[in-house]
Amino acid sequence: MYIFANWKMYLDFDESCILMSQLMAENFDIDAQLGIFPSTLAFSEIEKLARDTQWGIGAQNVAWVEKGAYTGAVSAHLFKEVGAQYAMVGHSERRHIFGEKNEDTQKKMQACLDVGLVPVLCIGETQEDKENDKRQYRLKRQLHEALQGLDLQEESFLVAYEPVWAIGSGTPCTDTDAEDVAGWIKSELKDTFNLANIAVLYGGSVDSKNVLSYTTQPSIDGVLVGGASAKFDTFSALIRAVAKG
Repeated sequence: MYIFANWKMYLDFDESCILMSQLMAENFDIDAQLGIFPSTLAFSEIEKLARDTQWGIGAQNVAWVEKGAYTGAVSAHLFKEVGAQYAMVGHSERRHIFGEKNEDTQKKMQACLDVGLVPVLCIGETQEDKENDKRQYRLKRQLHEALQGLDLQEESFLVAYEPVWAIGSGTPCTDTDAEDVAGWIKSELKDTFNLANIAVLYGGSVDSKNVLSYTTQPSIDGVLVGGASAKFDTFSALIRAVAKG
């Protein structure tokens, strides 16, 4: 089970450190991998706070070139050097706000695997895709184009299904719909890439009230939480809800 927090750009440096300290003070009794994806600004400090604890730390985004003249970029290699364990690639906000393509996602996947980061591959359809019955078409393209040409092994990466229309909308995907998609992703990975042990997470308006409806589904192995993870009360309540089952 994975419970990952994507803090996006919600928190400044001090707010990030305060929230991390509050979370660590709780010592959650839960059989799950807990993870934080802080801003780049706060990354090193959060990694130091979380070192040798139950918390894993990940990058929200990576550049695929190791070093060089790339103003504003931080590579998978550099994140790994300062203690990152995970990295998100292909998040819908990177795709739809910053214009990143599937080929960019593939390069980032390769860069993460090369340095030993566990990439969290984010895929998801838009409202338009959903209305035009193109969900599976969109997900298949994102999945296949991100993984093509890679030397993949069991459990070398995670997949996060995040329907674009559900993120931050307050209208999450239904649990049965999310389960159907997660099951399809696992079948696609097994049939096309011969990978049978890839964890699939759900993300999109997850909170303490609905989290169990996802984590109790057989094909869903955890959640990637956005807004609800950026406040102590809401995120701690979500973790406790999963712990209590």
